[in-house]
Amino acid sequence: MLRVENLRVKVGGREILKGVNLEVGEGEVVALLGPNGSGKSTLLHAIMGRPGYEVVEGRIVFNGVDITGMRPDERAKLGLGMLMQIPPALKGVRLGDLLKKISSFYGAEIDYLRKLAESLRITGLLDRELHRGFSGGEMKRAELLLLAAQSPKLALLDEPDSGVDLESLPVLGRAINEIVYAYDSKAKEKRSAIIVTHAGKILSYIERVNRAYIMLDGKVSCFGNPRDLIEDIEKYGFEGCLRCLKVI
Repeated sequence: MLRVENLRVKVGGREILKGVNLEVGEGEVVALLGPNGSGKSTLLHAIMGRPGYEVVEGRIVFNGVDITGMRPDERAKLGLGMLMQIPPALKGVRLGDLLKKISSFYGAEIDYLRKLAESLRITGLLDRELHRGFSGGEMKRAELLLLAAQSPKLALLDEPDSGVDLESLPVLGRAINEIVYAYDSKAKEKRSAIIVTHAGKILSYIERVNRAYIMLDGKVSCFGNPRDLIEDIEKYGFEGCLRCLKVI
């Protein structure tokens, strides 16, 4: 479904991604682990085509289409959707109104989205301006609701567990499972996801994670079984990954 080839990206004139190679197959969920500043969020923004993220080398291929030069809205129409780590607050734009607009554009059922809002415990936010005065957990829940309205073929989730209390993790996990694994009779392919996480807490609530990648200093350094990698990180830290790579 997604293939990232030798991707080098600059932000503000500084090279952040230094030759990233990564693949996500149809129906796969992969985790992206790494310390702060390793390039995880930059990779998601580059895949989504956010302005200011300059691709200087390599390409991004989605379902056989080279999307490297496409605008974010063009990528969204192809089936990419993203949950941002720190979404912007929008004055004058109510969450409920935006939800209706997005669901109408993508053909999502509004009744289903209202039920999802209930399970996310954010029905009281639908009449409020988007993210204005929202807590960290409320922002993540609202973003997941808007993402569900897009029914994305590939969901890009940038640290859905950051700034979230422990009680909210199961709620967020169920919503992510709903977005990624929900049955869709109109879909011609299974949905996929990339989940960026620093500590890996959210992965305990995801039904299936096929594999995890570790990013260090702008590159994908290794990949493997998510549980094994998280255990090693908890035991040795990301410094242990660096020592291991130097030995190899």
